[in-house]
Amino acid sequence: MKTDLHIHTYFSDGVFSPEKIVDSAIDVGLGAIAITDHDNVLAYDVAQKYIKEKQLSDKIEVIRGIEVNTLYKDYEVHILGYFMNPENPDFQNLIKVQQQARIKQTKEILHLLNKKEGIKIKFDDIKKLVATGGSIGRPHIARAITSAGGTTNVMDAYAKYIHLDSPVFVQRKTVSPHDAVEIIYDAGGIPVIAHPHDLENIAEGLIKDLMNYGLRGIEAYHRKHSPAMVEYFSTMAENLGLIVTGGSDFHAPNVINGQIVLGKNFVPEWVYEKLLEEKRRIDMASIS
Repeated sequence: MKTDLHIHTYFSDGVFSPEKIVDSAIDVGLGAIAITDHDNVLAYDVAQKYIKEKQLSDKIEVIRGIEVNTLYKDYEVHILGYFMNPENPDFQNLIKVQQQARIKQTKEILHLLNKKEGIKIKFDDIKKLVATGGSIGRPHIARAITSAGGTTNVMDAYAKYIHLDSPVFVQRKTVSPHDAVEIIYDAGGIPVIAHPHDLENIAEGLIKDLMNYGLRGIEAYHRKHSPAMVEYFSTMAENLGLIVTGGSDFHAPNVINGQIVLGKNFVPEWVYEKLLEEKRRIDMASIS
């Protein structure tokens, strides 16, 4: 079964609705997907409702997922979670804290843009760029800057304003990767470290440390990972007794050729089976 375990919708920084994601996944032959929006799980119920209404349950399975943005030293560490119980109080509080941090960061950046650069953007204008209740982030701020005439395109907005050296940028106060891993695991979920190549030389040490908090997997298959990186992180996972996951990290169709790259990142079929096995193992452990 073809799978893609890392997909974003317009409930965070993706451009497609959950319904569009489901249709696109079926069109490219995917049998199972995980919607992993940043810091919320709202798209899952929307997707499941659509699958039920359109009687698509025999064509695709959707996993409840999340990608939690965390900070560790000078690195932004992303923690993927799969199969969490959304009613778990600590998990609910995690999402609440992360959403509050996103709103606070956005309002502070908008204040500095107005004060130091004369770029006037209303917070409500930012909110309109994401689905109701979704996660506001840097891509939305960059788009708003461009729409307000602050730059000619989104990439320029990032280069000029959305980075640590910019006088108008404010770092988001997020949870630690250790807290995110522990909360996901305690909520019955499978915590996985996302695109570890971004962590450069700290990846292996951090992964080993996070295992003490419940980390259960490494995202070895990712569009940023070369075949050598896939092999490196797959071997690391095997040596540490962790599972391997992977996905396209889909946000939007390719700007240049308009292609939908959903599911284009090769993920072996056994990856999904190992994920299901790990979920069963966690559930059994919680019972005993």
